[in-house]
Amino acid sequence: MINFNGIITDKPEFSSYNRGMLYGDAVFETVRYSSGKISFWEDHYFRLMASMRILRMEIPMNFTLELLEAELLKTINASNLKDKSASVRLTVTRNAGGKYLPEDNNVSFYAFASELNDPFFIMNEASYEVDLYKDHYLNADLLSTLKTANKLIHVTGSIFAKENNLANCLLINTNKTIAEALNGNLFLVKDNHIKTPPLTEGCLRGIVRKQLIDILEKIDTYTFEEAPISPFELQKADELFITNSIMGIQPITKYRKKLYTNLVAKNLLGKLNAKARLG
Repeated sequence: MINFNGIITDKPEFSSYNRGMLYGDAVFETVRYSSGKISFWEDHYFRLMASMRILRMEIPMNFTLELLEAELLKTINASNLKDKSASVRLTVTRNAGGKYLPEDNNVSFYAFASELNDPFFIMNEASYEVDLYKDHYLNADLLSTLKTANKLIHVTGSIFAKENNLANCLLINTNKTIAEALNGNLFLVKDNHIKTPPLTEGCLRGIVRKQLIDILEKIDTYTFEEAPISPFELQKADELFITNSIMGIQPITKYRKKLYTNLVAKNLLGKLNAKARLG
């Protein structure tokens, strides 16, 4: 079932002139629902509002944190997932009209839910090999940090990964440093030091990235920094792992001839699950 502007339907009426379809003029959030609540909803909401402001969309007065949460829960209930775990995608598009220049900046939204197998983040220890995707570079700018409907680099990179029997790829930015993975933020571990690219590298302003940074800043076990990651650092690292709001933490097991451990990822996953239950 689809929630289209607050109406539950299995046949949403999308305009042929939908700006998300024509120009990628849309932003979205994918949230995790479990045990009757949406994990880190407040952070998702404020990221969505910030993205809409950056794209100069008109934010409706009724687009409150409470209203959009209620609409997502309504979507979950209509999909018979109230007592299960689910991922929910909320997309906001600028209304139809105009060409590159919109006729107005008002918006519509739609949401749908899909069932998840696990009620909390779990550690996937299966083989997870990655390589660099070098056909296209990610811009190291503000727009790259947003979850917009324009994700062609991620789409073509995913096809490349499949064609080469890879689980994922790492994206290089216009500075020739590593920005992120196809589906999440990258963290690198060397000894007891952890680093992740700063937002100025063009990586996604990830919600789980934000939660892990908060965790790392409050414990003495590791030192942490936001700093560019060179491709040459990858083979010197002890661990690499990817984060996003649905899978939590995904350890990378292999990059080219380098094999990695996952001890730090396991430790942080427990702390992340505890934070998700509280948040």
